Amino acid sequence: MGDNRRVRTETLNEPGSLTSALLARLRQAIAEAGGWLPFDRFMAMALYEPGLGYYANGGQTFGHLPEDGSDFVTAPELSPLFGRTLARQVAQALAATGTREVWEFGAGSGALALQLIEALDALGQPLQRYTIVDLSGTLRERQRATLAALANRVHWANELPEAIEGVVVGNEVLDAMPVQLLARVGGQWAERGVALDATGTLAWADRPTALRPPLEVEGGHDYLTEIHPQAEAFVRTLAERLRRGAAFFIDYGFPEAEYYHPQRHMGTLISHRAHRSDSDPLADVGLKDITTHVNFTGIALAAQDAGLEVLGYTSQGRFLLNAGLMDEARGADARQNALMQKLVLEHEMGELFKVIALAPPASASGWVPLGFVAGDRTHRL
Repeated sequence: MGDNRRVRTETLNEPGSLTSALLARLRQAIAEAGGWLPFDRFMAMALYEPGLGYYANGGQTFGHLPEDGSDFVTAPELSPLFGRTLARQVAQALAATGTREVWEFGAGSGALALQLIEALDALGQPLQRYTIVDLSGTLRERQRATLAALANRVHWANELPEAIEGVVVGNEVLDAMPVQLLARVGGQWAERGVALDATGTLAWADRPTALRPPLEVEGGHDYLTEIHPQAEAFVRTLAERLRRGAAFFIDYGFPEAEYYHPQRHMGTLISHRAHRSDSDPLADVGLKDITTHVNFTGIALAAQDAGLEVLGYTSQGRFLLNAGLMDEARGADARQNALMQKLVLEHEMGELFKVIALAPPASASGWVPLGFVAGDRTHRL
């Protein structure tokens, strides 16, 4: 598998390769935009350009180690205990809201879908329908392979329907939505975008802007950060369509006061490749993931403004323990126990990752989601 990853990298870097084609497409887009492309447009092309972007060019992406050709690991890939425990929360939400469908956004390899469907069957709460919404045709094919044994129970959609009744889940989907970059340099705010230097190489370029972070950043020092209009617009659209049910989003991020802390002066933008991270998204475009942390206050406010209620917000570790992770882990071997600890320990995924739950008013009363019965942090948003 390690050799496969090496061959893929070399092939994509050859003249006429996918990477060269993506760079050509980006140069064209920059020229058509007058020489400057806002970063959210660049990020969308780098990740999702059909056949060329990182999530659309057939790379392995998800896995455990660099040797398997992957670039990063997600919780469902790390341990099936993640999906089995989340299924307990989903089962409660289905029962409380009187629904029988699950909608998953950004389903990755399909591992979480498989875990949820099988666990819900075991809990005696089989689904009427499981629908995956994913922009990547390449990932949809991988999901179909993972879920081949359940093909008659899983459906794929390219966009939201007019109405949704069911439980929505999204694991590491908000962080992959394009962001705008704001830079304060010498006391003046600018929007940071992408241009071409004299050699035709991608380069950073700033333009004056009236945009500002949602909180005033104290101090006069230079400061780089992100704002998340696309993720917030997604939540508002979901609020319009979710007539009955609940939504659970799991991702790495902070509440607003932590996100825009004066000391976080370099922002959270980061790239991932072969389980290593770097801070240069303009290099090796199409060959690595580009991501930022989530401003969960912004997500909560967008949801509330659009009519949803916040059912809870807490760390992934607390959420999983509340929802019954230890019960699911009974009988697990030493390796599974070690992987389980990565899901909940503060210095691993347990604290950096957060969970937020949303629901329309008609589905929000009369129950408290399992994952938030202790340690709810909604008051910190």
